[in-house]
Amino acid sequence: MCGRFTQLLSWTELRDIMNLLQDAPPEGFAPRYNIAPTQAAIVIRADRDTHDRTADMLRWGLAPRWSKQADRGPINARIETAAEKPMFRDAMQKRRCIVPASGFYEWQLVTPGKPKHPWYMTPAQDTAPVFALAGLWETHPDLGHSFCILTTEPNDLMRRVHDRMPVILAPAQIDEWLSEDPLRFDPARPFPDAFMRAHRVGTRVNKPANDDASLIASVEEDGTLF
Repeated sequence: MCGRFTQLLSWTELRDIMNLLQDAPPEGFAPRYNIAPTQAAIVIRADRDTHDRTADMLRWGLAPRWSKQADRGPINARIETAAEKPMFRDAMQKRRCIVPASGFYEWQLVTPGKPKHPWYMTPAQDTAPVFALAGLWETHPDLGHSFCILTTEPNDLMRRVHDRMPVILAPAQIDEWLSEDPLRFDPARPFPDAFMRAHRVGTRVNKPANDDASLIASVEEDGTLF
């Protein structure tokens, strides 16, 4: 799954990377080191008519307009079944989005019965400065706009930490994902681990109230990344 992530780009950086035309960031835009479920985050969508990309703050936890428990909407959806399940089916066809993430956290179970170890996953230094996470969005009459992040089988790097990972898109796949056209690529294919890095971080990230740069610092004594 994907339960926490970061968004650390400045507005200028985000505009350039995501090819945005809007002049000003949405209200609430700020660097975030520990975005948690039910909180708002930057989401990239495309206008249905002009196809221009826009960045807006959406609530994390998908809430379709018909949902009676919208405040407990799912934060993740399995890409393998999203096109079939009623919760995600319509959004998978008509409301796909991108969640730009400077990195994301995952928790590794090392010893049963013991606390899990948090890890931080980032793009490799020679790739894009953010992950383009594949997401879905909806609108609820009471809660407004919301989103979830799609997950898939892990690549070799992620398999050492968890049995799922976010669906991460290549830059060339973003326009197609944001459209309402049938996909010509397989979004379930795991992102290549050669383009990712990971390091262990401290347990302060476990608390959503903690949101500062120290959360992404490595706690490995030798600073080893894999």
